Amino acid sequence: MRRQHTYALVFMAALAAPITLPSCITTTRVATGFSQPVYASAPKADFGRLFVVEKAGRIWLLNLSSGAKSSFLDIRPLVSTVSEQGLLGLAFHPNFSSNRIFYVNYTATDGATNVVEYHAQASNLDVADPASARLLLRIPQPQTNHNGGWLGFSPRDDAQLYIAVGDGGGGNDDDTGHTLGTGNAQDIDANLLGKILKIYPVGDDFPADPDKNYVIPANNPFVGIPGDDEIWAYGLRNPWRNSFDRQTGDLWIGDVGQDTREEINFQITSSMGGENYGWRLREGAIANPTPGIGGPQPPGNVEPLYDYAHGVGQFQGKSVIGGYVYRGPMPELQGKYFFADYVNQKVWSLTRTGSTFTDLTDWTKDFQPDQGSIGGVSSFAEDASGNLFILDIDGEIFQIVKSNPLAKTVSTVQRSVSRVLGRK
Repeated sequence: MRRQHTYALVFMAALAAPITLPSCITTTRVATGFSQPVYASAPKADFGRLFVVEKAGRIWLLNLSSGAKSSFLDIRPLVSTVSEQGLLGLAFHPNFSSNRIFYVNYTATDGATNVVEYHAQASNLDVADPASARLLLRIPQPQTNHNGGWLGFSPRDDAQLYIAVGDGGGGNDDDTGHTLGTGNAQDIDANLLGKILKIYPVGDDFPADPDKNYVIPANNPFVGIPGDDEIWAYGLRNPWRNSFDRQTGDLWIGDVGQDTREEINFQITSSMGGENYGWRLREGAIANPTPGIGGPQPPGNVEPLYDYAHGVGQFQGKSVIGGYVYRGPMPELQGKYFFADYVNQKVWSLTRTGSTFTDLTDWTKDFQPDQGSIGGVSSFAEDASGNLFILDIDGEIFQIVKSNPLAKTVSTVQRSVSRVLGRK
């Protein structure tokens, strides 16, 4: 028995010695209990926290260390949640810490998209002032789906606000309230649906129009020529979750398809705007297969960087969720663009190489969390440090982290040996 005891002690000492273990990437749950979270973000230099957007019209401030949350803004009486409507976007002004300004994108009770400026309280940046609301832009929506909703500031020019707007809903961009013969997304004349817009959210170029309270950037592509001056890019169906690469300034757009393809569009930071991403003539990199709708590439068409077919295969799905290029603390993930599919519950990444991509990876199994489960991915999120998070529509938030499964195995063996020795 004494010899067995000695062997066990030697085994334990070996386990306790420093060893090199391969690392792996997984997820850990950092919060739960939210009601249909659809987006999250954080102001610059606001480390260790996320502002979580709920579809019904509420924004929570989440402490990532403690899990504590507090109400930041509650505009639920103003928001419609029918179908895909709701509070859908949030962007903090790059100087939020000093000017207290942030912006939200929500579907109002009359069905219109509202982009609104708010201020945090002068005495407390952790609480918004509902009375500070100032309407920047109101866009009537013909149906209750394809609202888009994302807002963002580019690292290359942090004074200009980008706004993603869907085509207004319906099938094939062809229903009541859609431009006959072309659809809204291809109509650039007095039609802001199916577009990425770019504005200065200060001043007012439209003093006679209560629904437009902003200034047009002089470098927008349709300034001085036919076309709406607000348009930065067009030909989009339902851009659901876009992002700027915080290191390069490149714009990534996840555009939800109809019956055949899902697509990831890419705009390099040096772009002068004006890209046409093809909808409704194109669905992904193919002609829209609906008879009488699809066709060849329209003028100025830019094919998606990546698109995938509808289905249940490893790299198939039915509703893309755009994500982020990873720029956080883990060197293994640098430059990888993470995205997901809401229906197929897959999480992937790819790396852009010029006009194409490499390293397409399925992370779904690796990302099984320590608690809970990642089901319907509604959005990704990026904190002030560049860490990436995955939001589940069921109310959970997960962080992408590095773990060591062998370390867990070693720890388990050590505990088992200790229990055996204890019985001896």
